[in-house]
Amino acid sequence: MVSAVDYLVIGHVTHDLQPDASFTIGGTVAYAALTAAAMCRSVGVLTSAGSTFDGAVFRNRVEVFCHAAPSTTTFWNHYVNGSREQIVYELALPLRATHVPDAWERPSVVHLGPVIGECDPDLVGRFPDSVFIGITPQGWMRWLDEDGRVHPRPWVESQRLLERASAVVCSIEDIQGEWETAERFASQTHLLVVTMGRRGGILFSDGRPVPFPALEVPEADPTGAGDIFAAVFFSSVAAGTEPLAAAHFAACVASHSVTRMGLAAVPEASEVAECRKALDVSD
Repeated sequence: MVSAVDYLVIGHVTHDLQPDASFTIGGTVAYAALTAAAMCRSVGVLTSAGSTFDGAVFRNRVEVFCHAAPSTTTFWNHYVNGSREQIVYELALPLRATHVPDAWERPSVVHLGPVIGECDPDLVGRFPDSVFIGITPQGWMRWLDEDGRVHPRPWVESQRLLERASAVVCSIEDIQGEWETAERFASQTHLLVVTMGRRGGILFSDGRPVPFPALEVPEADPTGAGDIFAAVFFSSVAAGTEPLAAAHFAACVASHSVTRMGLAAVPEASEVAECRKALDVSD
């Protein structure tokens, strides 16, 4: 039995393999949900995972509804000169509209955050038009070869989802540096952000591009920074913050996140408050 939530994140939680063969918890749902909790939202996660998944990282902060699977989606991530190579060793089960608990059909924000195409596009039809739909489409822009290596692919479901989305956040790597793709996406949706790491990003508001900066900080681990940015941006815009102010706010929080490793990147409520105060962003 689950209770109603304000911010719902949908996608696979992951096991991210480490060099010593241990793993940390990852995935958009982990970074985004914990960030939304730091934004003082009541948060739910709809995911699929195997019996070895330990949800302790969410305890007392996020409510989890898990579609049981034989395995938990397992990634190996390797960074070389800022580029990431990934291999997927295990996959959990797809997530469909029928998996959404009735109590979660009317949150303020739904954040669709697939990591490897696991979210059925029909999920958008599960929620009323009044619900803010935020999309981080990275997982719809990937495919796996027979060895489990991750490769980019076109976002074939884009038109339908962009038309329904309230806001979309992707990275310059997701679009393979092709600004024509960003401009096409921007022409089909209300708000699109393309993040560019330490260079900040570009906000497209009704197709008009506006740049915003990131903070200059020492980088320890960029994993999850885009998901943290998205959660802050979606939560802020849904609450009525002007989109460019929300992008500056999200960039501030995400910039601090890259100074820490793994899920330690997730901000505390005090850090969110400091960025909010520094940029004079209203609650």
